[in-house]
Amino acid sequence: MKHHVIIGNGPAGVVAAETLRKHTPAVDTITLIGDEDAPPYSRMAIPYLLHGDITERGTWLRKDAHHWKTLRIELRRDRVKALDARTKTLALETGGQLGFDTLLIATGSRPALPPIPGIHAQRVHTCWTLDDARAIAQLAVPGARVIQLGAGFIGCIIMESLVRRRVQLSVVEMGDRMVPRMMGEVAGGMIRDWVQARGVQVHTAARIESIESNPTDMAAPLAVRLSSGQRLPADLVISAAGVKPKIDFLENSGVQCLQGVLTDARMQTNMPGIYAAGDCAEAFDVVYGKPIVSAIQPNAVDQAYVAAMNMAGKPARLRGVTQINVLDTLGLISCSFGQWQGVPGGQGVERTDRAAFRHLSLQFQGDVMVGSHSIGTTEHIGVLRGLVEGRVRLGVWKDRLLEDPTRLMEAYLAGAQGQSRRGLLAA
Repeated sequence: MKHHVIIGNGPAGVVAAETLRKHTPAVDTITLIGDEDAPPYSRMAIPYLLHGDITERGTWLRKDAHHWKTLRIELRRDRVKALDARTKTLALETGGQLGFDTLLIATGSRPALPPIPGIHAQRVHTCWTLDDARAIAQLAVPGARVIQLGAGFIGCIIMESLVRRRVQLSVVEMGDRMVPRMMGEVAGGMIRDWVQARGVQVHTAARIESIESNPTDMAAPLAVRLSSGQRLPADLVISAAGVKPKIDFLENSGVQCLQGVLTDARMQTNMPGIYAAGDCAEAFDVVYGKPIVSAIQPNAVDQAYVAAMNMAGKPARLRGVTQINVLDTLGLISCSFGQWQGVPGGQGVERTDRAAFRHLSLQFQGDVMVGSHSIGTTEHIGVLRGLVEGRVRLGVWKDRLLEDPTRLMEAYLAGAQGQSRRGLLAA
């Protein structure tokens, strides 16, 4: 009999627990640890909760109240303070220790709070937990003055919710464009123009210097001072300044970490029997050719499945992760894949129609497309992902795409057929 422990009950933890139960003996025990007073839920559903499209129950990853009992998976509310990899024990916040035979670290990430005076004041919130969502819902009423710090991927999703709640919204982004980590200068500027045309005030290349509150009148508006010198009144400030892996408890554990928990292709760490998956894991990216932290739910689920299979003694390997971002910003669809910024010595092509809010950028290394980003189109998203992830050798089609990047489907079909022929000849 073995004891399998999973720290973190988000999407990665849930998939891992269910996979373990399916592939381990009935006598094995599985413990799933979460540190919030809520059933396992998806953080990515929180904006839809703020939209009013779903209730809190709609954020739950599994709706059946008897699901975990039926699978004989113990849900435990606690926080892990420390890991001793040598003795295979966890120190718990509630006291005592918990031993394990195999362990999955699926603790995800946590909001990164910038060092701004007043960032911990009342009416300043992140948008990461159900508690955050409840607090924001009370304050983000029609007409409320809301300032959002950050216009990255998560920030744009939150922004959609706030616009639908009919608040007076201002967004402050320190980059020179919106979503600077997935869009180039032209594309990010187009997203900014689109958002501003829909009533959102956007301050790019700006920082929040301080958030001031009136200690004698808690109902008085907050005063937000920008690096531009402007002072903006606010009834609510939301910090969406990015996230970082939640791995502080691994200090002195012996588990090797860089940005996240380093793993091999089996999602195992440098410590036998200890695995990692999801936003806290640093796994190999086939496009970049090195380990990266990929805070994307589909990658987290794939990693969790591979880790659980190996914990169950059934060999499995991760093909790799790829940076994948598809975003709907107030109705404008954008996407980026792989090394969308381009690579040293590579070639690239861009095609832009500002009036129609359409933009396409392709980046190549040799005859392989290593990255892309686009705005205002959905018909080629699957093709872009397939070309980048599949590292398809395009041959003469690379030059044809440099002349006309809209011929993506033809290039994909020709490249895929060429790879199939090469595979048959090799066989």
